Amino acid sequence: MAGTLQVELVAADRLVWSGEAKMVIARTTEGDMGVLPGHTPVLSVIIEGVVDIQTPEGETWVAAVDAGFLSVSNDRVSILSERAEMSHEIDLEKARRDLERAHAAGENDDAASEAVRRAEARVRAVERAS
Repeated sequence: MAGTLQVELVAADRLVWSGEAKMVIARTTEGDMGVLPGHTPVLSVIIEGVVDIQTPEGETWVAAVDAGFLSVSNDRVSILSERAEMSHEIDLEKARRDLERAHAAGENDDAASEAVRRAEARVRAVERAS
């Protein structure tokens, strides 16, 4: 279909989402990046955060992702992440408890900071999709 992107959101253990989109937004190390049809080729590092996928039908799919890579070429978008979950797969109350635990553990080392960012992304994904 002309004017659309072919998108694949892939975690280490599974294909999380695949389909056509009219726009994808992901957080990179440089900030949020929007991808529309005709985007120039790019390979970028993504950080823990939320990915928004807007379909041609007007639906918005939201996912929480860990760090990984975003590749754009010829209207194909590949998002590769160690872990990724669609918002409807996330238990919001559990995600909030995980965030509280991560904050209580402190952010004094890389692992603790990563746990906080991952938990925040999971909560934001569900809240954004609501």
